Amino acid sequence: MDITGDLMSRDTVIAKINKGSLSVVNEELLPLYLKKTSYFEGWLRDRAIDTSRTNSRLLKKALRLTTADDIELVLKVRAATVTDTYWFRPDGSGLSYEDIRFKSNPFDKLALNGDPDSFNHDYSPTPELTNIGSFEKCWSLISGEWWMYKQANEQELFSELFMYELGMALGFPMAHYEKDGNYIKSRDFTSGGAMNYEPAVGIVGDEEDYAFNYTELKKLSAACAADYIKLVYMDTLCFNMDRHTKNYGILRDPDSGAVLGMAPNFDNNIALISRGYPANLTRENDRLIRLFAEFMDTCPEALDCFMELDIPEIDRGMIEICMDKVAVHADREFICAFLLNGQRQVAAAILNAKSRRAHI
Repeated sequence: MDITGDLMSRDTVIAKINKGSLSVVNEELLPLYLKKTSYFEGWLRDRAIDTSRTNSRLLKKALRLTTADDIELVLKVRAATVTDTYWFRPDGSGLSYEDIRFKSNPFDKLALNGDPDSFNHDYSPTPELTNIGSFEKCWSLISGEWWMYKQANEQELFSELFMYELGMALGFPMAHYEKDGNYIKSRDFTSGGAMNYEPAVGIVGDEEDYAFNYTELKKLSAACAADYIKLVYMDTLCFNMDRHTKNYGILRDPDSGAVLGMAPNFDNNIALISRGYPANLTRENDRLIRLFAEFMDTCPEALDCFMELDIPEIDRGMIEICMDKVAVHADREFICAFLLNGQRQVAAAILNAKSRRAHI
């Protein structure tokens, strides 16, 4: 595909694109994925809607888009997203950032639940074409703020909302979540591009190894590395099986490119009881706990950092307060036992890691 033009951040040219080949103009503002790979087409594809979603196919029909190619879909909206300021300006175009940034989304209900009335809207640029992920979801603009709505059953609702409340109780950085009818919604944590969110895939590729991630994030910021441990700890306690390098990342200053910190913890709807109540209530031989123990055992810097974080101990009272705030039914005894058993197993793993280290 002949992709020629400028990669922009707001109205600043940060790279020239000539038939897909990238030439850097402003290294400080360049997306981390492109700093790592220089592969512009790959960066575009990573911004594309998941076309296997049922409602994404409806969206394509409503927008009269016949292409099956991710890049063509992304370029229909100049590769713009809600959560960063990057976009593509074709060669010879006089467009500005104000011209292409999203100011509405008439297709939100179509993308979320296949709303038939939305199907008949006239074509309009929509952030849904760059709304990644496998769940049916949408961006809705409410009182000047973007909110991500996502479909969820009762167990998914409970799991995501409970993890939000527990993370807040522990003092961890969490993306804000609320229940809205039968849906869950989350406020855009970039405030509409006031900060740039960059997923971890731009830093570590597809490598999910905890120690590798910790080491690479620490090269950017010690604070990022510490918040990554908090993220992994929450995933471990709450059995989040679906952490991958596109649902965590960092925030950067759009004006300077400086790393501001880790993005808040989000996307926890495949955790806890979202796929049913786990049979392993004792958490013995729990794979996520084993991975966390291995992380602490093989990465002394991470163990030191974890100890310095002085994370509050979870007790039954904290769990029950969080459950009361969620107001979605779940088996209270199971949740308390599952989390407290997990906390005990993690504490034992930390003690073992410290003991082995002391004998080296």
